Amino acid sequence: MKRRDFIKTTAAGIGGLSVMGARGQGAAGAKKPLRIALIGCGDRGGRQLIVECCKEQVVALADPDPARIAFTLQQVRKTLPSADTGAIKTFSDYRKLFDVMGKDLDAVFIATPNHQHAIPALMAIRRGLHVYVEKPLTHTIQEARLLREEAKRHGVVTQLGNHGHSNEGCRRLCEYIWAGAIGQVREVYCWTSRCNGLPDGNHSPALPLPQGFDWDSWIGPAPFRDFHNDLHPHNWHLWRDFGNAAIGNMGCHIIDPAFWALKLQAPEAVELEDVRGGDSKVWPITTRLRWDFPARGEMAPVKVYWYDGLAHELEYGEQTVARRWRNVNKREWQYLPPLVLELEKKYDRNFGRNGSLLIGDKGIMTIGEFGDACRMVPEEAHRAFPIPDKILPRVKGTHQDDFFRACRGGAPACSNFEYSAPLAEIALLGNIAMIAGRGRRVEWDAAAMRCTNMPELNAYVKTTYREGWSL
Repeated sequence: MKRRDFIKTTAAGIGGLSVMGARGQGAAGAKKPLRIALIGCGDRGGRQLIVECCKEQVVALADPDPARIAFTLQQVRKTLPSADTGAIKTFSDYRKLFDVMGKDLDAVFIATPNHQHAIPALMAIRRGLHVYVEKPLTHTIQEARLLREEAKRHGVVTQLGNHGHSNEGCRRLCEYIWAGAIGQVREVYCWTSRCNGLPDGNHSPALPLPQGFDWDSWIGPAPFRDFHNDLHPHNWHLWRDFGNAAIGNMGCHIIDPAFWALKLQAPEAVELEDVRGGDSKVWPITTRLRWDFPARGEMAPVKVYWYDGLAHELEYGEQTVARRWRNVNKREWQYLPPLVLELEKKYDRNFGRNGSLLIGDKGIMTIGEFGDACRMVPEEAHRAFPIPDKILPRVKGTHQDDFFRACRGGAPACSNFEYSAPLAEIALLGNIAMIAGRGRRVEWDAAAMRCTNMPELNAYVKTTYREGWSL
C-alpha cells in the first residue's frame, strides 16, 4: 500500500471503523452514486430521509404499508422530476429486500418503528453494507451493543439519525465547556414537550387491514396483535413492545450535546423520580428521570435530569409546580424543571419546548433540541466570555451528507455507532427505570450489562423475539 493510501485508510478507520473491504468507498466509489435502500417509509423516512437519499441513487424501498411506499415514490418524483421511479424495487418485508438485492446495494437507511431497527441493521452490516439508523438506535441495550460490535467487526460506515450532532451549536457547546466557560458542570436539566403514552394499555377496537397491508411484517419480532389505529402510523412510540417513549424519541437529540461536552459514558445509576400514568403495556404520560454519572478524568461527577410530557391542569391542578402554557385551547401545561421557569422569568426569555441547561460552578449554558442556540445565561455573560477556538471539525452540509462522505472513504461519520451506541444506552436505561417504578434507584454495571441491585430488570436489557424473527 502506498504511504498516502495508508494514511487515508487509517484516518477513515478512527474509532475502530475500518473502511477496507466495505462497499462504495475509495476512488471508484466516488465516481458513481451510492445505491441506497430506504427501509421504513413512515413520516421520518418517507418525508425527510427520502429527500436526502435522492442525492444518491434510490434503488429500493421497503415498507409493509403500500400507501406509504406510494407516497414515498411520489416524494422521489417531486424531488427528482426526471427520476425513473419504475426502476425502484419495492418490498413489504425487508428480509426479502436483502435476499433479492443484497449484492446490489451500498447502504441502507432504516426508519422503521424502534422494535424493527436492530434486525435489518444487522442484516445489512453482515453483508458489508453501510447503515444509517434512526434514533434511539435500537429497542434494547443488548441490541445496541450488538450493532456496535458487528459494525466494527465488518468495517462498515454507520450513523445514528440524531441530526443535531452535525450542527454548529453542539461543537460550540463543547468548545465553551472545555474552555472552562462555566467551570465544573455538576447538574444538567433536559426537557421535552413530547408526550410519552396513553392513559392505559387498552387498544382501540381492532380494524380490518387496509388493502395490501403486510401486518405480519409490520409486527415483526414483537408479540402479535390485531391491526389498530393506535399503533400505525405513529402511536407505536407509546407502546412498550414497539417504542421507547419520549426518552427514546427525543433523548438522543436533547441529551446529546451534554453527553458530548461532558464526555459522558455509562452512568452508575438511574432513577425514576416522578411519573404519571403507564402500565405493563404503555409508557407513562409524564416522567422525571435522573442519571448519576461518575467523575471522568478531571471532570466532576454529574447528575442529568430528564423531564417529559404534559401536566394537565384539570387532572393535576395547582400541585403541578413545573409548568408552562403549551396549548391554551386544550388547557395543557408542559412539565418542566422549576429552574427553567425561574430563569425564563428572571431573564424574560423562553428556552423552548425542548432543550437543556448545563449548570456549572461559574455559570449556566443552554442549548436547543437539535444542537442550536448554544448560549451562556445571562446573555451578558456570553458576550463577556472570550470566544473559544474552533477545535472540532465542522460538518459540511447535512447529517446525511456526513454519512455519504464516510461511505466514500472520508472520515468516520460524526455520530457513528462507536459514539452513538453509548448515548442510546442512556435513553434505554431510562426505559428500564420506568419499568422499575418511582423511587427505585437502579444500579448499573455497564461492563457486565446488568442491573446489579434488581436482577429482575435484566430481562428488559435484551429482546425476546417472536418465532421466525431473530438476530
